[in-house]
Amino acid sequence: MKNVTCYGTGLIGTGWGVVFLRGGCKVTFYDIDDEKINASKKTLNDILDFFRTKGLMTEDQKKQCLANASFTIDPAEAVKNAEFIQESSPENLELKQKIFKIIEENCPKDAIIASSTSGLLISDITVNAIHPERIVGGHPYNPPYVMPLVEISRTPKTDQKYVDAAKAFYTELGKEAVILNKESKGFLCNRIQAAVCREAMDLVNRGVCSVEDIDKAVVYGVGLRWAIIGPHLVNHLGGGTGGFTQFWQHLSKAFSSWLQDMATWTDIPPEGYAEKAVKGVSEAMANRQPGTGKETEELRTYLNNGIIEILKYHKKI
Repeated sequence: MKNVTCYGTGLIGTGWGVVFLRGGCKVTFYDIDDEKINASKKTLNDILDFFRTKGLMTEDQKKQCLANASFTIDPAEAVKNAEFIQESSPENLELKQKIFKIIEENCPKDAIIASSTSGLLISDITVNAIHPERIVGGHPYNPPYVMPLVEISRTPKTDQKYVDAAKAFYTELGKEAVILNKESKGFLCNRIQAAVCREAMDLVNRGVCSVEDIDKAVVYGVGLRWAIIGPHLVNHLGGGTGGFTQFWQHLSKAFSSWLQDMATWTDIPPEGYAEKAVKGVSEAMANRQPGTGKETEELRTYLNNGIIEILKYHKKI
């Protein structure tokens, strides 16, 4: 699949475009007006410059990527030759349903359509689809041009051959694709993130620790190991020669006692927590070393640079 359309050119859509361009695809970027198209062109150039300055792309490769990118505000023109369409419109169900109708009316009948939705169910998005069998969820982790993960979701109407084709395509582009066998709100990572964030928020809210200390505990503790091999394999190593079985036998009772003491609320924390968190974030950033994130943009750059170094360790970049 070499002809790709990015339908929607926000940070996610343009970020996806970088992935496709770096994979050698010809990419058509679509959005509703010239203002958004011009913003996408600037973002695209900035991201490609980021890769160039990191030594991950030459100037000639950047020029080739730009040569393979085209832009349009005509929705029919955008998808008429597409083999793969990555939809990245706002998280609005009614809007996405309308967009998918437009896409299906104008794209080839065998084109795969993937939605970047981070929270909506594909079965809801495709309720009126003509060919729901070729529509999948393709949820990236942000920013998609740096983070390798893509979560592929499906509905009971999705044909397995399109799931396999989407996974093969994403994998060819260097992504790590995971497949959900059944629909799940928030998919995989957002649910794990929500569970960890709930406990982090609760510990801060109960006065157990500060915002800065809970973030340090994640970065220099559990997060450091998870960034390399993930929770199940970490626990397997924690079991010594007995592996996961021994880990479970040794810690299952303690695990249960921790769970019984953990937060179980299903709504946001009590009133006033946001103000407490904002204050804590400001304090944490003020205490960071120069060059590591005393300001928001500096923090974003520090994060992206760190992710790249971890991906180098994983041989993913």
